[in-house]
Amino acid sequence: MDTEVSPGVTARSAVVADLHELDRSLLHGIAWTSGAKWVGQLVAWASTLIVARLLTPEDYGLVGMASIYLGLITLVSDFGLGSAVITLRDLSEEQVAQLNGLAVLFGVASCAVSCAAAIPLGHFFHAPQLPAVVVAMSAALVITAFKTVPFSLLQREMRFRTLAFIETWRAVLLAVSMIGFAVFGLRYWTLVIGGLLSSALSTAGTVLLRRHRFAWPRRESLAHAMTFSKHILVGQVSWYAYSNADFLVAGRILGKGALGLYDLAWTLAYIPVEKMTALVTQVTPTFFAALQRDLAALRRYLLSITEGLALITFPVCLGMALVAHDFVLLFLGDKWEGAIVPLRLLALSAGLRSITPLPAQVLNVVGESRFGMRCGAVMAVVLPGAFYLMGTRWGTEGLALAWLLVFPLLMLPLYLRVFARMQLTARAYLRALWPAASASLVMGCTVLAVEWAVGQHASRAAQFTAEVTSGAAVYVLTCLLLHRERITAFRRAVRLSLGASAPAGDAKAVA
Repeated sequence: MDTEVSPGVTARSAVVADLHELDRSLLHGIAWTSGAKWVGQLVAWASTLIVARLLTPEDYGLVGMASIYLGLITLVSDFGLGSAVITLRDLSEEQVAQLNGLAVLFGVASCAVSCAAAIPLGHFFHAPQLPAVVVAMSAALVITAFKTVPFSLLQREMRFRTLAFIETWRAVLLAVSMIGFAVFGLRYWTLVIGGLLSSALSTAGTVLLRRHRFAWPRRESLAHAMTFSKHILVGQVSWYAYSNADFLVAGRILGKGALGLYDLAWTLAYIPVEKMTALVTQVTPTFFAALQRDLAALRRYLLSITEGLALITFPVCLGMALVAHDFVLLFLGDKWEGAIVPLRLLALSAGLRSITPLPAQVLNVVGESRFGMRCGAVMAVVLPGAFYLMGTRWGTEGLALAWLLVFPLLMLPLYLRVFARMQLTARAYLRALWPAASASLVMGCTVLAVEWAVGQHASRAAQFTAEVTSGAAVYVLTCLLLHRERITAFRRAVRLSLGASAPAGDAKAVA
C-alpha cells in the first residue's frame, strides 16, 4: 500500500532543503572569502609594518587628508547601485545594463568634481602638496566605476571563489609594489600610487571574469531601483561623514603629525576587524536578500552569524588593546609612541563595531532602508560634534574615546527597530554574544596577569610573546570548557557543509 505525503509536508521539506543548501553556500562563500582575506591580511600587515618604518607620520597624514574627501566622493559615485543589483531580485537584464552605464557616468562626473575641488582642499588643510595628490587619486573613481555592477553580479550569483581569487592576487601584487615604492624613496606617493594600483588590479580582475554590457540609463525604467539606491546612498554618505569626522578634526585642528599618529592607530585597530567582518558581510547581503520574506530564517542567520563573528573579533580587538604598548614600540619604534593610547581605545571600539553591519543589512532587505537612512543621518550630526568637543580637549585620545562611548548609544534605535521588525528579543541577541564576551574577559585577565608577572623580568619581545600566546591559549580553552556545546555545533555545521558534495564551480544562488 502506497503512503501518501501531504502537500504541506512536501513544501516544508523543500524549504528545509533550500535552507540546507543556503547553509552550504554560505559556509562555502565564507570559506573562500576568508581564505582570500586572510592571505591579504597577512600580506597587508607585513607590508604596512615595512612601509610604516620607511615613511613618516607626515606622509600618512597628507594622504589621510586626501582620503577624507575621496572616500566620500567614492560613495557618491557608487550611488548605492551595487546594493540595488544585489538586493532587488526582479531587475531585468536591460535594467542591469542601464545601471552599468549609469555607474560609469557617475564615475566620470565624480572624477571631474574631485579634480575641481583639489586646490580648495589644499587651502583648507594648509597643505600645498595636497592638490596634486587629490588629482592623482581621483583617477580611481573612473577605474572602479567599471567594476561596480560586475562585482555586484558576482556577489548575487554567489561566485565567491572567483571573488577570492581576485582579492588574493590583488593583495599580493599590491603589497610587493608598495614596499618597492617605499624603498625607492617615493614617500607619500607610495600610498597614492598604491591606491591607484589596488583599484586597477581589482577592476581588471572583476571585469575579465564577469563582463556585462552597457546601456544608456532611462529614468522611467530605473525608478524603483533609484529609490532604493537613494536610501542606501544617504545612509552610506552619513556613515562616511561620521566615520571620517574624527580624521577631519585631527587634520584641521591637531595637525599632520597628530593625524598621522591617529591614522596609523586606526589602521592597526581596524585592519583585523575590517578584514574579518568583510569576509562575512561581503557574503551575507546575498543570503539575507534570498530570505527577505522568511523572518524565522533571517533571525536564525542573524544570530548564528553574529555569534560566530564575535567569537573571532572580540578576542582580537581586546588583545590588541591590551598589548598595544609593546606592539607599537616593538614593531614600529619610539616615533609612533603617540599612537598607543588611541590604539587601545580604538581597538575596544572596533570590537563593538564589528557586529553592527549585520542588523543594518537585515533592515535593508526587509524594506526598512528608509529607517536605516534616518539613523545614519542622526549619527552624521551627533558624532562630528562629539569628535570636535572631545578632540579639542583631549587630542587624539578624545577622538578615540568618542567612538567608544558615543557610537554605541547612537546605535540603540537601530537595534530596537531590528528587534521589533524581526520579532527578536534583546536577551536572545545577548545570548549569542555571551560565549565570545565571557571567554574574552577571561583572556583579558590572563594577559594582564602575565604582564604583571613577567614585565619586570623579561625583554619587551619576550613579554609580548608571552602575552599573546597565553591569551590565545586561555581563550580557546575557555571556549571549549564553558561553551563546548556551541563550539561543537559550529564545528559540526562547518564540517558537514564544507564536506558535503558541492558544485565544481562557484555556489549558485538559491531562490
